[in-house]
Amino acid sequence: MKSELIVDVQPDEMSIALLEDGRLMSLQKEARNIKYAVGDIYLGRVKKLMPGLNAVFVDIGSEKDAFLHYLDLGSQFSSFNAFVQGAIKDTSKVPSLSKFKCLPDISKQGSVSETLTVGQEIVVQVSKEPISTKGPRLTTEITYTGRFLVLIPFSNKISISQKIKSTEEKMRLRQLIESIKPKNFGVIVRTSAENKRVAELNNEMDTLVRCWEDTVEKMQKNVLSSLLHEEESRAVGIIRDIFSPSFENVYVNDAEIFSQIYNYVSLIAPERKEIVQLYAKDIPIFDEYNVTKQIKSSLGKTVSFKSGAYIIIEHTEALHVIDVNSGNRNKNADNQEENALDVNLRAADEIARQLRLRDMGGIIVIDFIDMNTAEHRLKLYEHMREVMANDRARHNILPLSKFGLMQITRQRVRAVLDIETMETCPSCYGKGKVQPSLLFTDKLHEKIDYVVNNLDIKEFTMYVHPYVDAYIKKGLLNSLYRKWRSEFGRKFKIVPNQALAYLEYRIFDRERKEIDVKEDKDLDVSSVEKQVSKSNRSNKDEN
Repeated sequence: MKSELIVDVQPDEMSIALLEDGRLMSLQKEARNIKYAVGDIYLGRVKKLMPGLNAVFVDIGSEKDAFLHYLDLGSQFSSFNAFVQGAIKDTSKVPSLSKFKCLPDISKQGSVSETLTVGQEIVVQVSKEPISTKGPRLTTEITYTGRFLVLIPFSNKISISQKIKSTEEKMRLRQLIESIKPKNFGVIVRTSAENKRVAELNNEMDTLVRCWEDTVEKMQKNVLSSLLHEEESRAVGIIRDIFSPSFENVYVNDAEIFSQIYNYVSLIAPERKEIVQLYAKDIPIFDEYNVTKQIKSSLGKTVSFKSGAYIIIEHTEALHVIDVNSGNRNKNADNQEENALDVNLRAADEIARQLRLRDMGGIIVIDFIDMNTAEHRLKLYEHMREVMANDRARHNILPLSKFGLMQITRQRVRAVLDIETMETCPSCYGKGKVQPSLLFTDKLHEKIDYVVNNLDIKEFTMYVHPYVDAYIKKGLLNSLYRKWRSEFGRKFKIVPNQALAYLEYRIFDRERKEIDVKEDKDLDVSSVEKQVSKSNRSNKDEN
């Protein structure tokens, strides 16, 4: 299987697409200035006790207070808390965890009221990002994740990935880790550590221990709601988690992120570093690798697949509902049972992809087409388990109920990716009336004139729909594009962008910052409306 990673970095957002044999399998989007990402460690303060929930709300600076359940304190919380409080009180030196005497474990049946107090300072790690109206979920079982190892302070347990099947290799890794790990640190050995040399594992162990020591040092500065440790960028994190020999290319359109990924791959697999390439073409990177089209066709409410069948996906606060429909399919019309089985099996393939693509978590209920044969229902259940086997998120699949429903629970760490594929009319801005499309090129000419002569920006890129781009550039010598460049200079470019609507355009300067060329007449705003708007703004400012 050919795997490629496409990283599209924009001024305010970064999108990461994973392609397998050219097919979009995973898409992640995050703001460049994202806060409270999974793995981030904060110094917080207990704000409110909730004895009924056996939990507390913690202030870490987020809009919604973060949630910490008693069971997420971890068995070694007494030791962890004593170490943290001692480090905060004595800032003359950074305490060594290896020399610290651990205290007895806390009871799993204990009460949060007996363990924590309001106002208490506490070091926490984000285990789930803010989702919907909920704040981040926290844990005090701090972990530091590397390529081969996961380091767990205040633990002495060594765990080996179950995906490593060889008994001899498990014994080798366990003995190796026991010889290099410091006291009072636990370790989870990841699958990628299989057959790795002691030097590689030791280097990563030292790096992770230094991360812990840096966290303690920052903690001693005693700045509440401060970020003590930040997870690597999402792009580097994905490379760390899923990098394998099947990766053939990693394309990045930003020099800074390219440097981060290139340096990381050079560190973990020097012989593969050349697969990381900087994309420098004018055409949007997602257009170049056919990601934009797949997003438009795969992330709407209705998703079609082979032979006219389709699924409908609905999201609610508590669960996700998927309905399978055969559409206009008429194959095997004489055998409806076989036809239903065939559609359901194909739908299972697409649903498994959609769960990964949208990162759908929580409870998923699937309404498959009814099948009367128990053998067929079992076959569908086994097939769904098979196609979900490569899903890295923890999940559980139940057999079909007597109503033909399949229930799946899937680990939810981040909010579901919900992209609106319907496009707002760029010409009327939702008013319901558009300008004549025949005059659209005149409008583009007017905007170029405004940017060049009014804003005095000579070098810029205008993105338009591919059909519009083809029309503007048709004709070798008499194209509109050639005439405009002759009139306004040859420093600006017009480039097609599949993400844009038919009569939509966007203009960016040389630093890739968008130029706002929207005028009052574009919005059909009268002078009276403008005056009223200014007056309202003025009143708000005074209040």
